[in-house]
Amino acid sequence: MKEQLSWKVGGQQGEGIESTGEIFAIALNRLGYYLYGYRHFSSRIKGGHTNNKIRVSVRETRAVADDLDILIAFDQETLDVNAHELNEQGVMIADAKFNPEQPENSKGVLYSVPFTEIAQELGTSLMKNMVAIGATCAVLNLDPSQFRDVVEEIFGRKGEAVVDKNMEAIQQGYSKMLELLGDYAGSQQLAPADGKQRMFMIGNDAIAMGALAAGVRLMAAYPITPASEIMEYLIKKLPKFGGTVIQTEDEIAAATMAIGSNYAGVRSFTASAGPGLSLMMEAIGLSGMTEQPLVVVDTQRGGPSTGLPTKQEQSDLMAMIYGTHGEIPKIVLAPSTVEEAFFDTIQAFNLADQYQCPVIILSDLQLSLGKQTVEPLDYNKITINRGKLASYNEELPELEAKEYFKRYQVTEDGVSPRVVPGMKHGIHHVTGVEHDETGKPSESTSNRQAQMDKRMRKTNSIQFDRPLHVNAIHEEADILFVGFNSTRGVIEETMERLTKEGLKVNHAHVRLLHPFPKEELAPLMTASKQVVVVEHNATGQLASLIKMNVGQADKITNYLRYDGNPILPHELQAFSKELG
Repeated sequence: MKEQLSWKVGGQQGEGIESTGEIFAIALNRLGYYLYGYRHFSSRIKGGHTNNKIRVSVRETRAVADDLDILIAFDQETLDVNAHELNEQGVMIADAKFNPEQPENSKGVLYSVPFTEIAQELGTSLMKNMVAIGATCAVLNLDPSQFRDVVEEIFGRKGEAVVDKNMEAIQQGYSKMLELLGDYAGSQQLAPADGKQRMFMIGNDAIAMGALAAGVRLMAAYPITPASEIMEYLIKKLPKFGGTVIQTEDEIAAATMAIGSNYAGVRSFTASAGPGLSLMMEAIGLSGMTEQPLVVVDTQRGGPSTGLPTKQEQSDLMAMIYGTHGEIPKIVLAPSTVEEAFFDTIQAFNLADQYQCPVIILSDLQLSLGKQTVEPLDYNKITINRGKLASYNEELPELEAKEYFKRYQVTEDGVSPRVVPGMKHGIHHVTGVEHDETGKPSESTSNRQAQMDKRMRKTNSIQFDRPLHVNAIHEEADILFVGFNSTRGVIEETMERLTKEGLKVNHAHVRLLHPFPKEELAPLMTASKQVVVVEHNATGQLASLIKMNVGQADKITNYLRYDGNPILPHELQAFSKELG
């Protein structure tokens, strides 16, 4: 029995590839297996090759698998593009409709199964994906009835007859595959899972849930891949909590609307990707200058310009830290797991209120859209901190005649008292130009320096839970891996492999990118012979950030991937071994 396997389904976009993978994965997740899924899809609504690769394991896994055990193909292109991933025992199961041919030099065995024909006999070719799931069950020695709960959830609203038809499609696919397999039935059988119930979700869902848990009542956004799922989730959920989602005319309006709502005391945010963040830069500066909280989610994708909208990249890092004209206090967070995406989002809203500045949650496509098993979240860990925001019931000190409230009062920690509009004795001026303590415009040199120093002092005392995720088991290491966002999974798996080969390997994953945790990272680098910085961009942005803040540039080696695909464990393993 296998302790893990990799399964992929492929075909033309719009013919049910995503739903096939979804049904397969949900059923196995409910059996207690750990899953990690990654979708390859085109930036179009219909047409173009798409596939969904799902890793199934009895242990936690956070990386895309090196190879492939089972490939489900709905067209020849799927075989031609993906068959090279198959291992020696791999199985290709293709729809007989297109007369499949096994690609040259591909491993594994090809089985031709009449997916479409069986589905049409049952009433509609749309059920060919269910036939394919049944064929998979035969290879894995899974009882098709274990899929009934999932089928009922998805098709139950259409009536029991539709559910039964889909189950019949699974059963017939199972029976037909058994005939073809003969003695090889169950050849890819998985070891039993623990049966525990866990969540199965994408990072965008976790960010949206984190926003809900943080008390958000307004999301203003414009749809964009790969951030739209945050908006779609909250469109369904936020009204149940008295909130709303507004689709604005563009990202500029989204950011400024969120700033205005936060000014009124309502926790609000926006989410986008690289092109949208470029448009928001002036508004982010407005948040910094007016000292209004603003949480912005940036789900990185391939750039520049429209770039690779549906592919993996991590090239927005420097833009998120330094993109705004002028200088403002700013916090940039980078969760590396779905669980961190949930809790870091809550922290982001707390930090935005505490330090009255923009906070950017930096994600990437692989984390945002990769669907994976997640242990139940501990909601007792949630805390809400509104900082120096006065409550509606609070009585403010009386103002002298014609005086304004000192909203931008110069304080030791750089954070001024904050009120919401309409509070008695809280009247003040708000403007994007330089201003004095009451908000009135001022170009005085002494005031300018005092206000700049006050704002910049905020980042001297940022309190963030675990700015680095550290796995340092060696006092002196041959290699220290450093990464951010979704590269954590591939680094952790590579560590395990290199450790078995006798190398001493440590790992530091950066969760707080700005202000940079140099005091925490420096000793780990000092205790390592080599530092390998793993990232998805062409210029080594994280490595440059480390050199700027920590130094030790002579130890740093870049491992870069910027072709739109995720890094695989065997690739990083081979690179690390070649370092000597």
